[in-house]
Amino acid sequence: MPQSADKVLDHAPLFREPEYQEMLENKKLKFECGHPDELVKEIGDWSKSWEYREKNLAREAATINPAKACQPLGAVFASAGYEKTMSFVHGSQGCVAYYRSHLSRHFKEPASCVSSSMTEDAAVFGGLINMVDGLANTKALYDPSMIAVSTTCMAEVIGDDLNSFIIQAKEKGSVEADFNVPYAHTPAFVGSHVDGYDNMQKGILSNFWDKAETRVANDSINIIPGFDGFAVGNVRELKRVLAEMGIGDYTILSDVSDVYDTPSDGEFRMYSGGTKIEDIPKALNAKATLSLQQYCTPKTLAYCKDKGQETASFHYPMGVKGTDGFLMKLSELTGKEIPESLRLERGRLIDAMADSQAYLHGKTYAIYGDPDFVYAMAAFILETGGEPRHCLATNGSKAWAKQMQELLDSSPFGKECQVWAGKDLWHMRSFLNTEPVDILIGSSYGKYLERDTGTPLLRLAFPIFDRHHHHRFPTMFYQGTLTVLVKMLDLIFDKLDDDTIDPGKTDYSFDLTR
Repeated sequence: MPQSADKVLDHAPLFREPEYQEMLENKKLKFECGHPDELVKEIGDWSKSWEYREKNLAREAATINPAKACQPLGAVFASAGYEKTMSFVHGSQGCVAYYRSHLSRHFKEPASCVSSSMTEDAAVFGGLINMVDGLANTKALYDPSMIAVSTTCMAEVIGDDLNSFIIQAKEKGSVEADFNVPYAHTPAFVGSHVDGYDNMQKGILSNFWDKAETRVANDSINIIPGFDGFAVGNVRELKRVLAEMGIGDYTILSDVSDVYDTPSDGEFRMYSGGTKIEDIPKALNAKATLSLQQYCTPKTLAYCKDKGQETASFHYPMGVKGTDGFLMKLSELTGKEIPESLRLERGRLIDAMADSQAYLHGKTYAIYGDPDFVYAMAAFILETGGEPRHCLATNGSKAWAKQMQELLDSSPFGKECQVWAGKDLWHMRSFLNTEPVDILIGSSYGKYLERDTGTPLLRLAFPIFDRHHHHRFPTMFYQGTLTVLVKMLDLIFDKLDDDTIDPGKTDYSFDLTR
């Protein structure tokens, strides 16, 4: 065998060795039906046709590789943004392992979360005992300041009542009667991670705000970032923008910027950063609550409005117009002028877009991801003179599709775009094969589409598993948009280099200066 203690091969070259090639070929012949290569190619080519596309769009009984995750993942993410808060998922251990691994693989950081470890007996008789024991163990082992409870499919299917279970657990002494245990029902078989994020945000706020006898309004503002794979960089950029405007009286509701970016200094931090628990009840008195992502917070914003606050929501503030709208709303609410420093950043972004206009104009794009991200990305592409052709959100609603169409109709560059609410990445494969584009934008799951269709992938959405540290850099506001612009241009130039790399044949545009 080629592998030995003296010469350890990485797995990539190892499986190219003759012994492994023979093993894999035997596996194909003996255990994988062994269809002739010609037939496999014939069916593969047919699956890229318009005929297959129509059949693909007609399917109703199956979802293949959806561009979304389930509700509890969003609830775990929202909970993590609060100081010394342990997320407690009422369900099976396997489900919780998925949420933890999804977050840790993206952020390359530990993602703490516990489970009530429901098994077959709990599925039959209910999970009350699991809740009683689980809350007691969580408090004793991890010493949190708050335990945020959400649910998985199992608990929802059998109808476990979290409010009742938490009350009974407190009566049995699992935690103190006044210990904060907010909760949210997050059935994984409906909605997506953005709904789970919304449900948990509302659950945490209502846990504190419903206890208040009165609301004493002040001039502070609350800001909810939403579910965002670039939250580390974006929340820090948000704080910088607020500082530039001289706004100091604010609360970020669920601040994960330090949670998923701890240093390696010899100390393990079970908890790091997060919105202070003491600031949550104070946030009730805020003048307004702003959401950076409309489709992540409809229930939470409605709750804030019922409490007497002004509310406003945005679609992932990116690009010139997207950032303009957010800053103008901040200025309106706080009375603070937009400073010259931010005006200069805006001008530099526009200058960068103009400098590269010749390479950006007319480029075509397919975008997938969460509704607010797809909206923001399409809006910025229109600003560059690019042409969105396919905008897909598996968790997009009819209302989102209508908003998207209004955006696209506002620009001549959006006239050929098609909006796909509720479709998945297997649908996207048909779109890319029948109506190709220059660039595909989304998460790491698009790398299989990149290989299959030859469409270069720009990773700008959660999750990003196969690249490291993207989340540390902002993608929102003027500076973040500049980062996105550079990533887009790098991909365009890399593709141009690849297309003109053969000496004497195609290298007429293999240019040193562009």
